[in-house]
Parts: sequence; C-alpha cells; structure tokens
Amino acid sequence: MPAQNKPPALFVMGPTASGKTDLAIALQQHLPVELVNVDSAQIYRFLDIGSAKPDRETLQRAPHQLIDIRDPSESYSAAEFMADARRVMDDMTARGKIPLLVGGTMLYFKVLLEGLSSMPHANPAIRAELQEKADAEGWASLHQELQQVDPETAAALHPNHSHRIQRALEVYRITGVPISALRRTESVGGIADSYAIKQFALLPSNRKLLHERIEQRFHKMMAAGFETEVAALYGRGDLHEDLPAIRSVGYRQLWQALDGRCSMDEAVEKGIAATRQLAKRQITWLRNWPFSVNLEIDNATGFISVDKMCETALKNLPDAPIYRGEKEH
Repeated sequence: MPAQNKPPALFVMGPTASGKTDLAIALQQHLPVELVNVDSAQIYRFLDIGSAKPDRETLQRAPHQLIDIRDPSESYSAAEFMADARRVMDDMTARGKIPLLVGGTMLYFKVLLEGLSSMPHANPAIRAELQEKADAEGWASLHQELQQVDPETAAALHPNHSHRIQRALEVYRITGVPISALRRTESVGGIADSYAIKQFALLPSNRKLLHERIEQRFHKMMAAGFETEVAALYGRGDLHEDLPAIRSVGYRQLWQALDGRCSMDEAVEKGIAATRQLAKRQITWLRNWPFSVNLEIDNATGFISVDKMCETALKNLPDAPIYRGEKEH
C-alpha cells in the first residue's frame, strides 16, 4: 500500500524513567491521538507503583488501552500483544484517531512491526532423535505418535510422509502445541506494511543522569507503598516468583526480601541495579532501531523539559491534515 494511503501511527519508545508517558500525554494536547500501553508490567492488574503505571487521575485524563488486562497469575505473550494492539489500533483508526503506542518493552514493538513467526526453527537434536526412532521402529510408529498429539495433522499425512511427520513431531516437542494449531495463527503479521509509522526514541546523552533518576524514582516508589503492594501479591498464595508478572524488575527483588532471602534494604539496592540494567538493554535496542527519530532527554544542563521534547517531536511529523486534527479532503 502506498505510504500516502496508509493510516498514521506514532511510537514513543525509550528506556525506563525517560519520560515516555509525559511526552505521550503532551502530544495528546496537540494531536488527535489515543494511547496504547507497550509495557509488559503495566498490562497486569495490581502492579501499579512498581511498574510506574500512570495513576488513576492521569488515566482518566489520558486513557491508555492495554493497561490492567491480565491478572498477575496469568501469562501474556508478545503474540497476544500483537493481536491486541492491532485490534485497538484498527478501532482507533476507524474513528479517525491516530494510535500512539508508548512504552519500553522493545520486543513488543518489534513483534508488532515485523510480525511473529509461529513456527519454531529446526532443532537438530530433536530431529536426530526422531530419525533414530524411525530407523529403529519405522515411520508408521512415528505416525501413530503424531496421531496421539495432533490427530488433525496425522489424518492429512500418509505414514510414508517421513519429512512432514518429522517436522510435525519436532514442532510439538519444541512448543507443546500441535502444528495444526500454530498454522491457524500464522497469518497474523506485523503492521509495517499497513500503517505509516512515525517512531520517536527517547535517549540519554548522559547515562549518569538517567541512573540518578532511576534511583530517585525507586526510592519514591518505596515511599509511595511499593513494599505494601508486593506484600499484597505475596500474600495471595496463588502467585510465585517464576510468573512473568513477579519477574518484573523491582517486584522480583522485593519478593525475595519478603521470602526471607535478603533484607528489604538489599532488595531495594538490587532493584535499582536491575532497573539500570533494564535501561541499558532498552538503550541498546534503541541505538540500533531503524527509522526512528532520536529525541535527547538531557543536555549539559540537565533533563530537557517535556514541552521542549514535544515541540521537537511535532516538528518531525509529516505535513498531513490528520496531524493537524483535520480530515483529508
């Protein structure tokens, strides 16, 4: 589809504590945008303080889609995010709004742009194991095994279809999901070919300033009741440390303190260190991110104001009526 015929979308990406949400809300004052959360911790209910989720007043003023859509006992995959984000983006576009996706979960942005192949790559060890079994027992034996785990695929294959039987069993052993089920989701792809996307990456020029802000913010979270928030999750009894929600930065470290494996002071220091490591990984993604406009979040005198970053972002938008809140003629 030619670029001029594609509906617009905006990405606001950046490391933790870089001011992404503030910028997104500032842009909403100038553009007909609606916001979509791209933070893997903020999709969970009850993970509020430690995930830096916008407070209730902010969400009333600037609603975010895909916040509070899962219980912490549940998992949520990049593929689910892609499907959910496409759905809400299409709805916004149909109402004449520009989807503005804001967050720091870079895998979600990547999958949304490029799509996600549901089929795993070949696994030489599993293939060799299946070949050995076929050599010893014959492909009819593996066809019977396939009937047990994926009767739909087995019914479509002759016992002599050795390569296809091997691939179907390989996929099942890697993913635990029948290949027939994976094929039904394979058509879901990315949005790069269907949206005209303007991407902004918030980046520090002075990493030390960002580290200081991360530490200050973590202590503010503790003062705001972060320990009490994690204690409530810990006390539920149905959650554990291996769940994606509890593995979130900050939550995992405080969970360990509540579990008696370190002091709360040690957990805070570990949480700050883990948050800085997360920011480092996010910055690495963004330094190599194609087609984005870099917005520096600081300069020699300190952090740049949100209004100034907003002004710079607006100057980098295409000169199209929709960005001025006007309809195409």
